[in-house]
Amino acid sequence: MKLYCLSGHPTLPCNVLKFKSTTIMLDCGLDTTSVLNFLPLPLVHSPRLSKLPGWIFKDGTMNLEKELKECAGRVFVDSQPEFCLPERELLDLSTIDVILISNYHCMMALPYITEHTGFTGTVYATEPTLQIGRLLMEELVNFMERVPKAQAATCWKNKDIQRMLPGPLKDAVDVWTWKRCYSMQEVNSALSKVQLVGYSQKVELFGAVQISPLSSGYSLGSSNWIIQSHHEKVAYPMDQSSLKNSDVLILTGLTQMPTANPDGMLGEFCSNLAMTIRAGGNVLVPCYSSGVIYDLLECLYQFIESANLGTTPFYFISPVANSSLEFSQIFAEWLCHNKQTKVYLPEPPFPHAELIQTNKLKHYPSIHGDFSSEFRQPCVVFTGHPSLRFGDVVHFMELWGKSSLNTIIFTGNDGRQRLNTGCAVSRLGDDRLKDSFRTVLSEPDFSYLDALAPYQPLAMKCVYCPIDTRLNFHQVSKLLKEVQPLHVVCPEQYTQPPASQSHRSDLMLELQPPPMPYRRCSVLNLPFRRRYERVYILPELANSLVPTEVKPGVSVATVSAVLHSKDNKHTLQSVPKPPPAPPSKKRKRVMEEPPVVLAPKPLLSGAVPLEAFLTTLQKHGITEVKVEEAGDGHILHLQAEDTLIQLEEDGTHIVCDNNEPLRATLRDLVLRFLQKL
Repeated sequence: MKLYCLSGHPTLPCNVLKFKSTTIMLDCGLDTTSVLNFLPLPLVHSPRLSKLPGWIFKDGTMNLEKELKECAGRVFVDSQPEFCLPERELLDLSTIDVILISNYHCMMALPYITEHTGFTGTVYATEPTLQIGRLLMEELVNFMERVPKAQAATCWKNKDIQRMLPGPLKDAVDVWTWKRCYSMQEVNSALSKVQLVGYSQKVELFGAVQISPLSSGYSLGSSNWIIQSHHEKVAYPMDQSSLKNSDVLILTGLTQMPTANPDGMLGEFCSNLAMTIRAGGNVLVPCYSSGVIYDLLECLYQFIESANLGTTPFYFISPVANSSLEFSQIFAEWLCHNKQTKVYLPEPPFPHAELIQTNKLKHYPSIHGDFSSEFRQPCVVFTGHPSLRFGDVVHFMELWGKSSLNTIIFTGNDGRQRLNTGCAVSRLGDDRLKDSFRTVLSEPDFSYLDALAPYQPLAMKCVYCPIDTRLNFHQVSKLLKEVQPLHVVCPEQYTQPPASQSHRSDLMLELQPPPMPYRRCSVLNLPFRRRYERVYILPELANSLVPTEVKPGVSVATVSAVLHSKDNKHTLQSVPKPPPAPPSKKRKRVMEEPPVVLAPKPLLSGAVPLEAFLTTLQKHGITEVKVEEAGDGHILHLQAEDTLIQLEEDGTHIVCDNNEPLRATLRDLVLRFLQKL
């Protein structure tokens, strides 16, 4: 078994597992943090961005001012934002048989994999993951295509040039592999390869292994995957009931903020929002069109009236806003029991339906059209993209950034402080299953300081409220002691404390045996071998077997059969009888003898006891025997006969030159102690 790591970002994993002649990709997350190196894409002309000075080398040897712009001491690429793709040179991605998707955030690189590598396999995901993933991809494509940039910056990617650039461009990874966003045609083609599965549904892959998704509690339709054969089991990423008896556990889901109290951060979010509105300012919440926004709206639903914000308009702006809000209400079977019961009252599972009905929450596809005529301030706006590099959020940053009355609230995890985690598991009791509410309120790792960099100097207030309820290192260490997987595989960052807190040994995994770490482009040989395969035997062949008791309670039988293997399923079948000989034109004898069928040689079992064997040799006149221990057996040197006998656990060897009668005699003496089957 081998594990290939194609992503250096544990929160956005992309791993490939080779197991029992199958090649399985575990998620295909898209590292969008690369866009922080680019200038924002404004929806309308921005005089401020257009007047930024170009950056040139101090020695004047090269002029890149058309590609690189300088803002507040930082250098940015003036081009269409590009994404850091999963590694594509480590192995041939056309050999991948299936792709297993854990949640809709971990499928954003799917079109790059399925459309440009020769992939011909199948993608497995739950229905909410597919539908909401489609919305996120459609939103991303829309953000990029509605603000096209003719200029493509490529010179700065040259390795010799990049190493002379200032940070963080100088330290960016694999920039020559970065790609622009895919098209909607590629999205549709990629998603046509997805096959829907339900929780606990078992799917066979070529008869070799069986895969099954279990609820993870991270988001609507999110899954933990169990990959198992008849004798081995791999768990990815985490679920306590499914972890037991695992040969390998691939761990990618721990908290990024172990010292932050989630309930306290929710309180901070609401209080800062109310404070800004009361002071006459506006609140901007960068977020995706699905996931976190459901949770924030549910939190605010309970807070609005008590804070006297009933007249404050809340706007949700996204090209897929309407579809996103509707999808969250129709996937009732994927929610926890409490929310499922609301569907049959009838009552919508999420309260944002009531906010929409009472006009407290309004949603729009963009800032153009109806929004521009109905927009009033002060207000709260939820919009994307969390990177602040494209989408409607860029317009509001330009519009509100100059006033200290306004506030931008980040609910995601700061990339500078992150502990590099992956797919999440809730720790909030039974509601962790089939529910997006109060599981994880955080976006992927965009450093809010880096996100704000091209907008400096900025007058508006910035509030950082990281809300993360995922398992911390102490909890996961306790969990692993209970379920005791044979081997734990995890990102390298989990095996050492963060650089800023090197003394905090509690912020790392300490297990026995130590976990096996991986990083981008690493290949792990997982330390266990398959020992058994399941073989089926046909009934008629089984009826012909004659067991022999080799020791009390244990009987064995020899079998002569044909092994038939197809789709990794093995069956023992009876040996076919030879076809009758065709009639010969020659005159036959009156009594033709039937063909001779040789009986199979008997199998031998047992061990040769040393003392009893020496006694037998003495009875046959062999007395000069020198005995030496060798490994797991003994060597007997028959000095007078110049002969060696090696007695081992799995075999006996007689070395006798030019004395066939003696060799045959010794063989017969050995066979006296062995049982014939």
